[in-house]
Amino acid sequence: MVLIGILLTVTATAGTAQIMQPLMDNMFIKKEADMLYIIPALLVGIYIIKSLGRYLQAVYNTYIGMHIVSRLRENLLDKIVHMDMQFLYTNRSGELISRITNDIARIQYFVSTMMPELVRESLTVVALVGYVIYLNATLAFWALFVMPIIIFPLIKITRRLKRLSHRSQEKNADLMTRLSEVFNNSEIIKANATESYEVTRFKNENEQFFKLNMKATYTSELVSPLMEIIAATGLAAVIFVGGQQVYSGAMSVGEFTAFLTAIGLVFQPLRRVSAIYSKIQDAQAASERVFHIFDIENEIKEGSIILNEAIKEARFDDVSLNFGEKTALSHINLTISAGQTIALVGQSGGGKSSLVNLLLRFYDPSEGTITLNNHNLKSYTQNSLRNQIAAVSQRVYILQDTLAANVAYGAEIDEERVKEALQKADALEFASALAEGIHTPMQEFGANLSGGQRQRIAIARAIYKHASLLILDEATSALDNESEKRIQGALQSYAQDKITLIIAHRLSTIEHADMILYFEEGHIIARGTHSELLETSENYRRLAGKMGE
Repeated sequence: MVLIGILLTVTATAGTAQIMQPLMDNMFIKKEADMLYIIPALLVGIYIIKSLGRYLQAVYNTYIGMHIVSRLRENLLDKIVHMDMQFLYTNRSGELISRITNDIARIQYFVSTMMPELVRESLTVVALVGYVIYLNATLAFWALFVMPIIIFPLIKITRRLKRLSHRSQEKNADLMTRLSEVFNNSEIIKANATESYEVTRFKNENEQFFKLNMKATYTSELVSPLMEIIAATGLAAVIFVGGQQVYSGAMSVGEFTAFLTAIGLVFQPLRRVSAIYSKIQDAQAASERVFHIFDIENEIKEGSIILNEAIKEARFDDVSLNFGEKTALSHINLTISAGQTIALVGQSGGGKSSLVNLLLRFYDPSEGTITLNNHNLKSYTQNSLRNQIAAVSQRVYILQDTLAANVAYGAEIDEERVKEALQKADALEFASALAEGIHTPMQEFGANLSGGQRQRIAIARAIYKHASLLILDEATSALDNESEKRIQGALQSYAQDKITLIIAHRLSTIEHADMILYFEEGHIIARGTHSELLETSENYRRLAGKMGE
């Protein structure tokens, strides 16, 4: 349908020039009366065809453009969320959001608007150039000899525009990042009275974005005046040479008028083609940024075995993890079995979270092997592995959905199971008191909940998942002692047949663990029960003293 629309438009445009000859020669000079009816009817018919063609183009171009871009946006998000954690840690959220929104919007504009217009106008130019050559080859030469002059400056302009478009899109990503930081850290901004400071930082970024866009505008808008000057030069040559042919009788007035009309119609789409070509650089820069993401290969390679049974044993054999020259874990040897609760303690940066991240396969070991149920961790598919792990981190994630959907996150909502999970997480009482109970919508980041309530929901989410490996990273840090004791009691009963890893800075959270591992600078320097470590480890005694304070 798009091609039909383009052909109708191109044909009607050429017909507009053709009708000028009988209009001048037959209607005005020869005064043929029947032309008073034929010419107006033809003119109306031509514009009906042209309008129909443009309508078909507009509708189907928009449909095709939006369909392609919708799939592209979905595929890009799918690619990003399946990237390694290292990629997600090192790329700013604003940068990634900008690629999904702003960059793809520029591609959409190209696909649905510029590309069809480029095809239509190019075909129009070809049709009209062929027509003027057919009318008078000599005049066509004089009209078009100036066209090659535009090529060199157009190449220079487009190269500069592409560079500016890259910089503009990068600066737009900076703006998105800045806004994301402002809205995600509104509490600390308010607490420090730094609203004006943040506005000033944004203003500086925005000013740079404005200047880059103006540079691009100064450059791109050079195309139209250059084309106007060249078109005027060509028309002047046509009038001079064509006028001589009319004076000598080699051309009729109608033929000259038809030729002049056709040449005028050639220059208009030619000017648009030149302008579009310069603006395509913006879409090309955007597409390079988008497809750069698609070209990135994950360092974490997918396994082939589906882990469809509970994790009964996890074993670390001489495992090390390095980030460049920094060692996060060094030669870790450890075996954990179902039913055990293992506490990870030590100073910040000692390697506790790194060990957990290896189990989640956010990273692969630099050295050594991790096995689960006697299979290398790398051999399992990542989804099946993570479906067997429930993690509650220090940072609680609450989605803009109902409380029940937050508890059942990613799974079908079973109201009875939701309530059971909330009960074990000491959250059912406050959840039932909400306006719509477990179906109450949560605000962004759980703003309508207290810190302790958010943490309880996160614990309930882990319980609802019913995974065989439970990771609790400061999971009860926002709770009072009584709430923590109730949740600990429920979790001990719930986790009897599971592997539980606890990272905590409260003595009450870890003292009943089956084994406590003391981490320092990537090494496990002490291991044992609470009572054993109090006797054998000076480091642990000092830490336990601080925890108990």
